[in-house]
This record gives sequence, structure tokens and C-alpha cells, in this order.
Amino acid sequence: MPLPTLRLPALPVRRRPPELVYAAGERPPAGALALLAAQHAGTAMAFIAYVLVAARLAGLDRPGTQAMVAMTLLGMALCTALQAWGGRWGSGALLVHMPDPFMITFAAALIAAHGPGGLAGAALVHGTTALVLAPLVRRLRPVFPPTVVGVVICMGGIALAPPSARSILGVGGGQWSIDGASALMGGLTMASIVVMSLWGGRLRLMALLGAIALGVGVAALLGRLEGGEALAGVPLIDLPRVSTPVFALDPGLLVALVLVAVLTQLDTLGSVTMMDKMDDADWKRANMQMVAGGIKANGVGDLAAGMLGSFPTCVCSANIALAYATRSTARVIGLGAALLLALVAFLPQLTMALTLIPEPVLGAVGLYAAAFLMVSGMELVVSRALDNRAIFAAGLSLAAGVALMEMPQLAQQLPEGLRFLLGNPFVVTGMLVITLNLVFRLGTAQRATRPLDAASAALHTDITGFVESRGAAWGARRAVVQRAALAALEAAEAIASASGQRRVTAIRGSFDEFNLDLELLHSGAPLSLAEGRVSTPAQLLEGDDDALDAALAQVSGLLLRHLADRVSASAGSGSDTGQSVLRLHFEH
Repeated sequence: MPLPTLRLPALPVRRRPPELVYAAGERPPAGALALLAAQHAGTAMAFIAYVLVAARLAGLDRPGTQAMVAMTLLGMALCTALQAWGGRWGSGALLVHMPDPFMITFAAALIAAHGPGGLAGAALVHGTTALVLAPLVRRLRPVFPPTVVGVVICMGGIALAPPSARSILGVGGGQWSIDGASALMGGLTMASIVVMSLWGGRLRLMALLGAIALGVGVAALLGRLEGGEALAGVPLIDLPRVSTPVFALDPGLLVALVLVAVLTQLDTLGSVTMMDKMDDADWKRANMQMVAGGIKANGVGDLAAGMLGSFPTCVCSANIALAYATRSTARVIGLGAALLLALVAFLPQLTMALTLIPEPVLGAVGLYAAAFLMVSGMELVVSRALDNRAIFAAGLSLAAGVALMEMPQLAQQLPEGLRFLLGNPFVVTGMLVITLNLVFRLGTAQRATRPLDAASAALHTDITGFVESRGAAWGARRAVVQRAALAALEAAEAIASASGQRRVTAIRGSFDEFNLDLELLHSGAPLSLAEGRVSTPAQLLEGDDDALDAALAQVSGLLLRHLADRVSASAGSGSDTGQSVLRLHFEH
């Protein structure tokens, strides 16, 4: 059945952003659909390089590598199709999957020990963890705030940088003389990625693929492209070779894989949220039903394809960037990309050709990924207001990971079962930042109150300090904290300038991941925020006090409604009896 006639599950009701060319629920014309799907499939296929890196580390032969690449393409296709389809088992968004870069080290160890079939154990853990997490994702938000996720992503990039640089320069294994040909291939590939991404115009959409093609061409000119004879005996069309599953995981590796799977699904949460935000002009917060569907799609796809020898997958952030660049988020593009990925899996000559990419070229791709992960992670960390607790959690965790990278011999002293768990800088950083986040949260109340002296010259400083310090302790978004501080100051001014001898006496705040609420307690009657007709200039010039008070109240009310998402005033009750309360609500 042709794609345009498919009846897909319904999407949430959203207001379409005007800048989109094709929104999530729309269907592009056949030509545009084919072009966009080919670009998304091509972009994701470039990251097959991660599979090749794992196979090289494991010493896997070329036929085995080709079979693993083919099955991984099928796994990527299945996950991408489920994501695009939506409903109970997908997010209903244009989310294309790629091999999970966090799994490279673990996959290499399993492949070296058990062959491609060893990935079945990793797939079982990866998929099962995702399916368990899906219904719990909303309740686990406090455990995995953006600061924690950002540190993990940043460390993933840091850990990937050294081996990528060694591949580019042709050094390692006791040999530290730079190989000129390797450096030329890797350097030109890296430079091509940068140039096309920054100044390539439409070519920036294919920067990674174009750079790999350039690197391969340079390798051919230098006589460093090897293994071309392997294509001679490979059929053009054939069924992918299925590997016999091997379920052999020691306890240390099992725990490490569970942690990596959890961290991967945190990335899925962020990716679904980004696509939802891109598709909704009135976006306020993450759609947790979509997030749960996205995690399920990842789990089911990895579980099914992994049993046959597929590398575990994750959402490809480069494809999200491609969707933003093309202003096209139609989910049928994802179905088209999935179809193309599956088709390539049945073309052995093409999948075998992917295994011939020279190591320096793969190193450049790895360095590109490392740079992207490090910057993306830091961006997530600083997206929230940070206090000393968050600084210590992030800084100590990254320091521990970097120290382990510099002193890998420490892991050799551990029992064999713990080496996978405590010998991997990425895992150590992830475990430490999650633990420190939970420990440092102890004693951090989600509600706080501070008395205020209306006659004090430091009143404004006290209000701003309260909002900023509590916002940092709670890990609220910087933009929301800044807006809340301005609104609190304006509210204090409105209370002080209103008639009736009102005096602010205290400020109170509370926070959860979705809401930030401030309350200013004051003497006197509740502040009037009614929207009436604005007084005329003549009334104000005549010295009409009532008109002036009404005008000031209207101006303050307008400013507060502009800064806060909801404003209300009422008489206090309970412990606040005898006072009035001005409430400011901010959606987070």
C-alpha cells in the first residue's frame, strides 16, 4: 500500500508552527517525500561507522562485520518505523535511529568473546530495560534531571575523543609517530565535515556522507583503500546472515549494560521532547505519553532485531537537526526512511562496501560525534540554574571519569566481574553523577519561605536572592528563574505602591519539575488585579487619587500577567490568616 494512503494512529492536538513546511501529521508530495526520506536514511547510515568501530576493536572478520551491519540496518529500520507509526508502541514523530555510540566498548567486548551472536545478550538487557522504564518515566524525572543527563552525554563525548584522535593520526599500540597518510585522510574528512556544515548551503544536509566519500576518495588516491576484492564474490541482493544468539553476561557487565540502557532512554526522552516542541507552537512541557511510546519503540525494536545480531540503537540527533534544517517533521518521512534502511540491508555489496571505510575516516566521524556530544552535554548542564550541589555533582563526576581515562591501570586491580562496571569512564561518571544527585537532594526542601522587611533598603536584593538561590537548589530552568525574579520584584512594588498601607512580609516558593510557584504575603486587603478600563489622561492630570491608584494597579497587573503564566490574589487562610497572598505561577 503506498505511504500516502496509510491510516496512521491519531496525533495529539497541536497548533502548527507557521515556519514548518511539512508538520508531523501532514503528507508531503511523492517527490518531496522521497528526497527527504533519502536524506534521513543517508544521514543515519553514516553512523554505521560506530558498528565498524566496534567490529574493528573486536577483531571481527569482514563477512561477520557485513552481516552485523545488515542486521543493524534492519534494527534501525524497525525502530524508526515504530517511532513514526505512533500509537501505543511509538512516539508518532520523525525520529530516525542509529547505532548507539555508548555501546561501542561493551559491544566490542561481547563480539570478541562470543561473535556477533553475543549482541543478543546486550539486546535483551537494552530492550527489557526500555520496556520497564516506559511506564515509569514520569516518576523517574527527579532522578534524571537535565544536569545528570548532560554530564553523562558530555562524558560520552570525552571518552570517544582519544581513540578517535589516535585513529586519525595513525598512532597507538606503542607507536607514537604520526602517519602522514592517515593524518591527511582524517584531517581532510574532518575539515570537510566542518566546511560543509558551516558554509555548505544545501550541502550541509549531507555533510557527513559527503565527508566520508571524500575521505574514501583520498584513501583510494593514496593507495590506502584495502579489501576491494572482497566485493567480487558478494551477490548484489541476498538475505542478511542471522547470527546464533549467545546469552553470556557476567554480573559486572550486566549492571553496566542496564545503566547504559537507562542513559540511552534519557536521550530518547529528550529527543521526543525536542520533536514535540518543534511541532507545537504552544508547547509548554513534555508529552509523557509520547515519551513513553518513544521508549517502547526503542525497546521493542532492539529486542526483536538484537536477537538476530543487530547492534543496539538510539535516536539519531543528527536527524533531528536535519528535520529542523529542512523544516519538515512529517512522520511519513520516517516511514520512508525506514523502508530505505531495510532495503539497503538486503544489498550485501553496499553493506560490504561500508566495511571498507578506512580507519582514519572513521576516526574523523568519531571526533565529530565526540565534539557534538561534549557540547550538547554542557549545554544541558548549564540550561538549569546551578548551586554548589549541582556544581559538585557535575564536576566531581566528570573529574572521576577523566581520571580513570588517564589511569586505566586502576581497573586491572579490580575483580574481573567489576572491570566492565568500574573500568569504563562513561559508566563510572554516570553512576557517580546519579548517586551524587540523589545524595545532594537530601535536605533540599521543595518548599521554602523567607521573611521580608518592607522597610529594608535590601528588600529587592532579598527577593532576588531568594528566587535565584532556591531556583538553583531546585534545578529550575534559568529562563524561568529569571522571569520569576522579575515578577516577584514587580509584585513587591505593586504591593508597596497600592493604597491601603500594604506591606510585604514574606516570600514563599515551591517547585516540581512542571511548576514553579511564588507567593508574596503582605498586610492589608488582597491586591486588586482586575482588568478595567484604563483611566483617561484628564483624570490623572486632575489629581484623582482613585484614578491614579486604579491606573497603577492595572499597569502592575498587566506586567505581572506578562511575566507569570498565572496571577491571583486572595486573603490568607490557616497559618496565613490575617494576611493576604499574591500568587505567581510559572509553568516549567
